[in-house]
Amino acid sequence: MRGRRVVMDSLVSNGVSHIFGNPGTTETPLLDSLVSYPQIEYVMTLHEGVAVGAASFHAQATGRAAVANLHVAPGLGNAIGAIYGALKANSPLVVTAGQQDTRMRLANPVLGHDLVAMAAPVTKWSVQVERADELAPLLRRAFKVATDAPRGPVFVSLPINVLEQETDVEAIAPDKLWRSSQPDPAGIEEFASLLLKSGRPTIVAGDDVARSGASQALVALAEAIGAPVWFEGLRAHAPFPTSHPNYRQSLPADAAQVRKALSDADLVLLLGGPFFEDIWYAEGSHFPDGAVVVQIEESPERLAFNHRLDGGIVGDMAASIASLAKIVSARQSAEFKLAAERRNQALAELSARDREAHRARLEKAWNREPSSMARVTAELRRGLPDNVVIVDESITASLDLARSFDYRGFGDYFGGRGGGIGQGFSGAIGVKVAMPDRPVVAVSGDGSAMYSIQALWTAAHHKLAIVFVILSNRQYRILKHNVDVWRQNFEAGTQHPYQQMDLTGPDLDFVHLAAGMGVEGVRVEKAGDIAAVMERAVAGNRPYLVEIAIEGKR
Repeated sequence: MRGRRVVMDSLVSNGVSHIFGNPGTTETPLLDSLVSYPQIEYVMTLHEGVAVGAASFHAQATGRAAVANLHVAPGLGNAIGAIYGALKANSPLVVTAGQQDTRMRLANPVLGHDLVAMAAPVTKWSVQVERADELAPLLRRAFKVATDAPRGPVFVSLPINVLEQETDVEAIAPDKLWRSSQPDPAGIEEFASLLLKSGRPTIVAGDDVARSGASQALVALAEAIGAPVWFEGLRAHAPFPTSHPNYRQSLPADAAQVRKALSDADLVLLLGGPFFEDIWYAEGSHFPDGAVVVQIEESPERLAFNHRLDGGIVGDMAASIASLAKIVSARQSAEFKLAAERRNQALAELSARDREAHRARLEKAWNREPSSMARVTAELRRGLPDNVVIVDESITASLDLARSFDYRGFGDYFGGRGGGIGQGFSGAIGVKVAMPDRPVVAVSGDGSAMYSIQALWTAAHHKLAIVFVILSNRQYRILKHNVDVWRQNFEAGTQHPYQQMDLTGPDLDFVHLAAGMGVEGVRVEKAGDIAAVMERAVAGNRPYLVEIAIEGKR
């Protein structure tokens, strides 16, 4: 058999249902093989970053390894940013790229380069297949490495001549691996003792809580100890129900602000990791002085990697949290239980005050023109069904979006990690492929949308009923905020106008851009029209774009 058959058989054996790709000549052997493998659908994209972004979010939505197919050195180069995002998000990906015929290697052929070296910094493992006999064992290892904790992308270079070589080494069935490790009982006992001694425990929940299905176990633990639950600033999921009174929003972007947010804690429990993705340098620890810091993590690699711990446990997230909650509930004294109930009541009152403050802010901003972020996100919520899936790249509107929507569990929310923009629209492709029966709405800033605007064509081509929402303030608003922070942090001493941060002259016309890629759309100028437009867009069950005029930096 030829090498290309081994590749396709390996994908089938690993349960791959879709390949997200942008092909070229070196991918011809795989594309030509698709006819013989109807169980695999090729999702065609017009840019390699869109292919990898879609595959990354598809892996997040399904919990299984996804495959992205790229083309030689320029194609891989186009996708590096998206692979970086997948690495930060711990998305299990097998990224392949066709490579030029190895017999031309010394002649520096067109489009040829050292693909393995290019991909290595943003992957868990990067390798080139040198002969067809290696394909089966190498692909078996690629899927294993991608799905080992902490999960992440691997890269496999596939020279076109190797795909056409003959081999007797057939595809290998995937390993039957039971990776979930029970937490060390001694560690759980110690954590329970520390929690029961704590007067002000605080929890910071990472994406692994959501991915492992541990959200309800976390609810039980948070209620048992009377702890607030914080999210990471950049996150792929909502690991705790955001309508719960113990939910405390997302942590800020530097150590000093995180320390301030956690200032009341005498114990901080980190669930998952890694923590934290800071944007700005600030002196000192992320944790208040004297606080006990403990962590539960699914991989030894990330445990205690960034912070010294007073205790660390490697174990399955759901099992660890459930065990901890069970022991704490069984051993808590009447005094501790009463104190936890008082903390829960205080958190409920704080949550109510926060909601009231948001309502007051919303009322104050209700009639602003262009529309305020608070009003726009409230109108989006009003116009969307309860089972909507939000793919979020709203950037500076993200806090208002989080206040407007209640995320109940895994699958309600998907976001991008790592800070690279353009993940929202591409990610929505992968989410919709994974979750075809739920309405999917991607909310993006206008600057971010232009990084993966080609995703609109893919949605039209594959008839994916995604509503793409663009919050159009015609500027890189986040950069303007960051300029202000830079001036303050570094005492720059300048007050110049913001440079090269406005998306005007000419203005971007997203409705016409969408029409050119086969997607109908509308621009909404008045906030009062948003809810009705969104209702119609979702009911249409087709790709649709809604551009919403929104205020810029005030």
